[in-house]
Amino acid sequence: MAKDMTLWWGSGSPPCWRVLIALEEKNLQGYNQKLLSFEKGEHKSKEVMDVNPRGQLPAFKFGDIVINESYGACFFLESKFKSQGTKLIPDCTGSDNNCALIALIMQRVFEGNTLHQKMADVFMYNRRVPENERHESAFKRLKETLTTEVQMWEGHLQKTPGGFLAGENFSMADVIVFPSVALLLRMGLSEDKYPKLAEYYKKLQGRPSVKATWPPTWKETPGQEFLKDI
Repeated sequence: MAKDMTLWWGSGSPPCWRVLIALEEKNLQGYNQKLLSFEKGEHKSKEVMDVNPRGQLPAFKFGDIVINESYGACFFLESKFKSQGTKLIPDCTGSDNNCALIALIMQRVFEGNTLHQKMADVFMYNRRVPENERHESAFKRLKETLTTEVQMWEGHLQKTPGGFLAGENFSMADVIVFPSVALLLRMGLSEDKYPKLAEYYKKLQGRPSVKATWPPTWKETPGQEFLKDI
């Protein structure tokens, strides 16, 4: 099955990393993959545009099936290979507890999109906003909004036993959100201010699927202190 899959991806991109982790968790090693450079504009190449007209990564194909959204690719892999590898979403049958767990997983999964968007608003501000339209007060508000969001995730982990985002087992919530948490820590988020997020990061850092897919560019370059005041 894996030989029928192709993934185009970029190092350090949380959406790309989600799909890489999901493939590992579902024991789908051996797929075709192409690591592309954002800096060189390779995500805008004809090869990628033919698969994903938006020119974004990840781009994913399974046979003739194309899924270019990371959430969609992860959910597709879980649905298609439900009984293979790690069960990332439990079955909602026969147990109210299981159904409640699914609800929590889904809540955290889709909250993850909000976290990622607020991170992007801060990280990409100087790229997205022309220099003559930038305002320190606007950027400050974006950072304050991100601070509130990060505090919410710190609170989630304080309330959830087991060390994962949705209970005692690794789930789709972790597949989706861990890459964003990892990027926050790499960009200088204070471990002292956010001890639960730091603990979560260190716990998953050693997970085989995470170790196997660790962004190669992160191994070669140091982190930053961009978020030290968040």
